[in-house]
Amino acid sequence: MDKILLNNLGFYGYHGVLKEESVLGQKFFIDMELLVDTKEAGLTDDMNKSVSYADVYNVVKEITENKRFNLIEALAENIAKETLERFGLINEVMVRVKKPEAPVNGIYDYFGVEIRRGR
Repeated sequence: MDKILLNNLGFYGYHGVLKEESVLGQKFFIDMELLVDTKEAGLTDDMNKSVSYADVYNVVKEITENKRFNLIEALAENIAKETLERFGLINEVMVRVKKPEAPVNGIYDYFGVEIRRGR
């Protein structure tokens, strides 16, 4: 199966268990793999035969910036669910949520979660 890739999409959101996270907010970065059969789109050069990554970006932005979740697992689940519901050509989606400013005292790149969901 072919993949459409969206990498390191950056958003500001208010997700987290701690009260400060819901007030101050922080940056989140999202990676996605959309498993789509792109052969017909490639042969015909017809956008209607594929999935617009700009439209997917807007769905992720809407969820990440306008909703609030305690857990990044819930954020990832909602992104996957909404993506599969809105885009019928997607057979499977991988969502990776990265939280680089997690309230953990230490040196790290990010904490995150990765899920895969299909039809």
